[in-house]
This record gives sequence, structure tokens and C-alpha cells, in this order.
Amino acid sequence: MVNEIQKNEAILIKWKKECFMTKVPVYVSLEFTPNPSTLKYTVNRQLLKSGTVNFPTRDALKDQSPLAEKIFEVAGVEAVMIGKDFVTVTKSEAGDWDKVHQGASKVIQSHLEAELPVVAKEHLEEKPSDSSDDTDVVKRIKEILDQEIRPAVAQDGGDITFERYEQGVVYLHLQGACSGCPSATMTLKVGIENRLREEIPEIQEVVSV
Repeated sequence: MVNEIQKNEAILIKWKKECFMTKVPVYVSLEFTPNPSTLKYTVNRQLLKSGTVNFPTRDALKDQSPLAEKIFEVAGVEAVMIGKDFVTVTKSEAGDWDKVHQGASKVIQSHLEAELPVVAKEHLEEKPSDSSDDTDVVKRIKEILDQEIRPAVAQDGGDITFERYEQGVVYLHLQGACSGCPSATMTLKVGIENRLREEIPEIQEVVSV
């Protein structure tokens, strides 16, 4: 009886080791966004704990993302944004989508398969959006953005972050697929502005910066 138990335990240990050592393949899925200049690549890996890291130009990199740096080497890439489990790539006007897509998808796949760092360490830590200096209105604005609006626009490969609130006006940053998107103005005014004014009557307008 004892030998049988030990045998079963040995089989279980071996099975756990084999499962642990078996790597789940990296899958990169292409998704189109409302922005004709931006594509979204969803991956089955966690890239960030929360939020996004946005690189509107190659000059904005500053050694902050080895993955984005490689993507920028693809001819025609103008901007890169990295989210929790996705990467958005924006091409320049002169960029060719076939070349950009083939190059970017291969870079993302090979980089993740090699288990190389995606972003600098400081971006891996979850950062609270609230500040001790925030007023009650600002706290409520950030709460609505983080809980409702940002998760919604992330589905389309975009992000919207808080800049400031002054004299009834909310200033927001449009990033990723949201930046330069033809429908961004409607999203900002009809969607976000109406939602914020519904909860916070003192808000008069929402604008992008």
C-alpha cells in the first residue's frame, strides 16, 4: 500500500513538472480599430499590470521599452502604445500597411517568445491614478475614466488619460487608436463629456490636449 502511494506521488510530481515546463505558445491576434491608421495586436500574455505606456514618436522612447524600440525599426511605423495585453501600432502617411503589419506582428511574436522585457521596470508596477492633492471633483473624474471609459476604449486599442481640470473644463490625452481617429471628437463630446456632466454637473466641457 505504501509503495503504491509513493508511486502515485512520483507520477503526480512528474506530471506537475512537465506541465510547468510546457510553455503556452504565444498568440498574436490582429484587430482593426476605428482609426484607419492604427492596428491593434492582442496577445495571450500580460504586458502591464494596468494602464498603458504610450510612445507617440520614436524620440519618446528613451529606453523605456525594448519591444516598442524594435517595432519602431519597422519601416512606416509612426507610433506605438502598449497596454495590459495588447499593442497598438500606428503607421505614417507614407507607410505601407502590408509591410507594417507583417513586420510588427513578427517583432511582437518573436520578442514575446524569447521572453524579453517589454517595458522598463518602473512601468511594471501598478501606479495609483489618485493624488493626495486631488479635489473631490478630480477624484470623481478619474474614477469614471478608470472604471468606465478607459476599459471601453481599450477594446478599440486606445486610451484616454487625465491631464487636468480647470474652471469647469476637463483636459484629456487621447492615445493609441484614439489619437487622430476620425470618430474621436464624437467619442469625446457625445460619449465622455455627456457621461462626466451627468455625474458632475459643474463640468462645462471636455477637450483633448
